[in-house]
Amino acid sequence: MIPIAKPQIGDEEKQAVLEVLDSGMIAQGPRVKAFEEGFAAMCGVKHAVATSSGTTALHVALLAHGIGPGDEVITSAFTFIASANSVLFTGARPVFVDIDPATFNLDPAKIEAAITPQTKAIMPVHLFGLTCDMAPILDVAAKHGLLVIEDACQAHGAEYQGQRSGSFGTGTFSLYPTKNITSAEGGMITSNDPVIDEKCRVIRQHGMRRRYYHDELGFNFRMTDVHAAIGLAQLQKLERFNAARIANAAYLSSHLQGVITPVTPAGQRHVFHQYTIRVEGGRRDALAQHLSANGIGNMVYYPVPIHQQTFYVNELGYGEVRLPETERAAAEVLSLPVHPALSQTDLETIVAAVNSFTGV
Repeated sequence: MIPIAKPQIGDEEKQAVLEVLDSGMIAQGPRVKAFEEGFAAMCGVKHAVATSSGTTALHVALLAHGIGPGDEVITSAFTFIASANSVLFTGARPVFVDIDPATFNLDPAKIEAAITPQTKAIMPVHLFGLTCDMAPILDVAAKHGLLVIEDACQAHGAEYQGQRSGSFGTGTFSLYPTKNITSAEGGMITSNDPVIDEKCRVIRQHGMRRRYYHDELGFNFRMTDVHAAIGLAQLQKLERFNAARIANAAYLSSHLQGVITPVTPAGQRHVFHQYTIRVEGGRRDALAQHLSANGIGNMVYYPVPIHQQTFYVNELGYGEVRLPETERAAAEVLSLPVHPALSQTDLETIVAAVNSFTGV
């Protein structure tokens, strides 16, 4: 079986964890600090705050910007549900804008029409490893005085016009095992704003600025040194992992036929957290079954857009929302293996299986 994802854990990660265990400092400590500093440098920003997951990173970042009840946050419905749920956690309401069918990311041309007096922020989701078209998004945000909070949970090391994801506003990342790098579980918030950095640290740790003095409501969203040790070792491998993903994607795109392969717009660096094709003509599920029968892992990210999820329809009143490009993508997308562990034989096997199905 060729798996859809395969975390790359080596001797470096194992040794790093053993060193932490031997040190006796296994909660948040020096490894977390070092990981934060290294991650900030990778993104080209001044600050990074480690958290317990990508979801908590999103939650904390929104709270640090004062987003709460009565506010609206414009974002995508074509993403993992944590993107929108993190807005709900603050008491605010997500407002969904349709996607660009070529990139699967927010369509900047549709954002302005969704702005209301309650709009507080735009949260672009850099889906599958490709940054959103940030220039027009930043222009709209500046015009209307809106915050920009990047959901870069799938875009470690991705670039837009030479600038890294997570550096356009306040960035958030996931370090879940399937991501381009992992800490087993964890998240990261990136920023150039010292005020936001300090607020995130306070919220992350029970609202404390000094031990046992709680200035505001906070949470236990800390990362442990055990997780940070894994993350630090992984961070040293990110460029190698991304280069392998990009090369694997290039091979697939140059050999697959009868399907629509991913695009990388000029001036952008796609790091292929997922390699996602479109299968038109209602044949997506049949191709997925064909690949599975031939031992090739595959996955639909995401079969049900957030605005059509049961909770959002029945409890939150999103039943009348229509996002035609999002809905069409959900019916056509299929992700194929692209991870760094793939061999040349694996790549050839994937191509042969897809092309045999499409009859090309």
